Amino acid sequence: MSTAPEYGTPNEQHNDDQDQTDQVNEAPDAEVFDLAAARIRTARPDTDPDTGEDNDPDSDPDTDADDGPDSDHESLLIDRDALGAPVDPVDDIPARLLGRNGQPVRAIVPEWARSRSALYLSARWAFRYGGYVAAYQVTRTPKYAAKAAFYAPIGAARSLARLIKWAMAEEGNWVLRQHAANAGDADTWLKLDRARQRQSVWRWWVTGPTLLATALVVLLMVLGVIPMLYQVVTVLVAVPLLARAGLPADARITDRVMQGKTYRKLTAELVRRGLMSLGLAGINSAVSKDPNAISFPTEIHRDGPGHLAIVDLPYGVEASEVIARRGRLASALRLPLDQVWPEPANRAHPGRLALWVGHEPASAMAQPVWSLIKDGNTRGGKVDVFRPFDFATDPRLRPLCAELMSRNWLFGGQPGSGKTFALRLLILAAALDPRAEIRGYELKGVGDFKALAPVMTEYGNGFDDETIARCAAFFAWLFDECERRSKRIDFYAAQGRCPENKVTPELASLKGSGLHPLVCFVDEVQNLFLHKQFGKEAGEFAEKVIKLGRALGIILILGTQIPDKDSLPTGITRNVNTRFCLSVADQTANDMILGTSMYKNGYRATVFEPGIEAGWGIAVGLGKPAAYRSYYVDSPTAAKIVERAVVLRQKAGTMPTAPAEREVASFDLLADLITIWPADQAKAWNETLIAALGELRPEVYAGWEPEQLTAALKTHRIEVGQIGRRIDGKTVNRRGPVKADIHAAITKRSETKPRD
Repeated sequence: MSTAPEYGTPNEQHNDDQDQTDQVNEAPDAEVFDLAAARIRTARPDTDPDTGEDNDPDSDPDTDADDGPDSDHESLLIDRDALGAPVDPVDDIPARLLGRNGQPVRAIVPEWARSRSALYLSARWAFRYGGYVAAYQVTRTPKYAAKAAFYAPIGAARSLARLIKWAMAEEGNWVLRQHAANAGDADTWLKLDRARQRQSVWRWWVTGPTLLATALVVLLMVLGVIPMLYQVVTVLVAVPLLARAGLPADARITDRVMQGKTYRKLTAELVRRGLMSLGLAGINSAVSKDPNAISFPTEIHRDGPGHLAIVDLPYGVEASEVIARRGRLASALRLPLDQVWPEPANRAHPGRLALWVGHEPASAMAQPVWSLIKDGNTRGGKVDVFRPFDFATDPRLRPLCAELMSRNWLFGGQPGSGKTFALRLLILAAALDPRAEIRGYELKGVGDFKALAPVMTEYGNGFDDETIARCAAFFAWLFDECERRSKRIDFYAAQGRCPENKVTPELASLKGSGLHPLVCFVDEVQNLFLHKQFGKEAGEFAEKVIKLGRALGIILILGTQIPDKDSLPTGITRNVNTRFCLSVADQTANDMILGTSMYKNGYRATVFEPGIEAGWGIAVGLGKPAAYRSYYVDSPTAAKIVERAVVLRQKAGTMPTAPAEREVASFDLLADLITIWPADQAKAWNETLIAALGELRPEVYAGWEPEQLTAALKTHRIEVGQIGRRIDGKTVNRRGPVKADIHAAITKRSETKPRD
């Protein structure tokens, strides 16, 4: 029968910590396991099989030694295969030595003081807020005077008691003397008393005269010896000080301004709470796992008339998701909607949000005066259409600069949104550039652009068939103008004067180049595109002009209040590069103006209320999309700007030679055609008829093109066809009407005309 091995007692004690080694008494027939041989068989993978040396340069030979004091001889080290190099290697040079530690640096000059406008806005807000607080407190002056009069005697008594106590020098000394007396330490008591006496002597020399002087001043005031002015000043200074001394610790004389303008100071906790209330799963799940998932790379700071918070959202959450829930964010912050303005941060990743909260709602803030009302952007009140000019302001009242050259504009908004007045700003600015030629139509018929008529080469006002026909012919003329200008560009490019095959400021200023800026506008353009006879063709010409005109110095500006696929052809919306969407009714209209998915991405003009928030809209194509408010310029002010434009054009010699506006009701085209019709011809060319019409009524027909006459005849159902003539032995074909068709149209009109 074999016996189990017995374990002996410790045979050696190495130190006071009782570090002991047990020895095992083995049975004579027990098998001994050879640890050395096992170690050789299980050599580490990084050991060279030929030399037996360790190839790992980072290994520590001391840890593998068998004779180490802490080595465990019964443990085997089994290494795993290396999976690769570190993914994030350590920088060779610490980033902090280069001054870049991954965090944004502080601005040398605060944001609110970087520009004159920002400094002005900050100072104005501080002045208004200070004025509000002052007015609030002044109205409660009688109440404060009564409280001061009540607490002043109490304060006088307390002040006298404190002064006498200070003069006696008992503060702190009495306790120490009492302690020495209780301990029977007479020597210490005497030293403390002598110290008190030394302090008390000079303090009484200060207190006594002070009390006597005060009593004397009070007596002289009672007797009326001191002048009344000095008495009033003394009372106004002394009473508040004494009242402050007599107040209870938790009381105050003045009331707190509990509520001024609707404004809540923006704090990190408030922002976090607002973001978590949006219902975004990416934010809520990330914050539940890591409270620091929402971070602030810079501190919340003042920015204009409000505060700005730069927020790094959790990983995978885009700023556009927060922007799309602006209403919920404003609700979480308990602020009006037009006081909370989230937007993507400039030059940052998509997950960085810039949240600006104003001191008051944007609708309550007074907008600065348009700079062009005073003297324009440059010296002498001129505007250069090749350079930006002020067009609108953002919620922080910072100006947004617009551009005209190489751009086409699309304005959209429902009635009362301020669309026409915003569009008119561009035309007023163009009028202040003497080089720019202005042509346009307003198909609403109310005369919003009539003040600009003196500086316009062509102008139509109305929504009748005659005006719409002229507007349609105007688009056909624009296409022909594009063709003519392209040849001029090619001519100057061959001379090396047009390196990019575009109109340059030098060519625009060159007289006789034919490449001067041509600014064209059509307001309420849906009345043209929806017209059964002219709409389709006009839409095709408009699309071509938009595609070609940018490089040729032609700027087309369109305004509509019914943005859908019928009233605004998709070919136009795809190619217009600058858009301004004011208040619209639904998502479809929003995306028709701004582009596909803009509503989904949070750029929603549906939040603006017509009338109340007129002029507010979303601008696309002038930097990052954002909300802006166009400047408001009424008609009398617009007329003053036009007067300045007339002076500039007269000096430059670019005033239109013919009256701009042509009233459609002031002439009868059919009757005029019969009057000037060549007696020996049954058919006549358009060019021949226009020349005769110009002699008959130059104030109406001067400057007409053949396409305009064709379009005007179409409104009377008169077709214009090819007419051949033999000139110098050659056949020349041109378009023109038939006299018989003119008589037929007059007869039909007479038959259908209602009788009085």
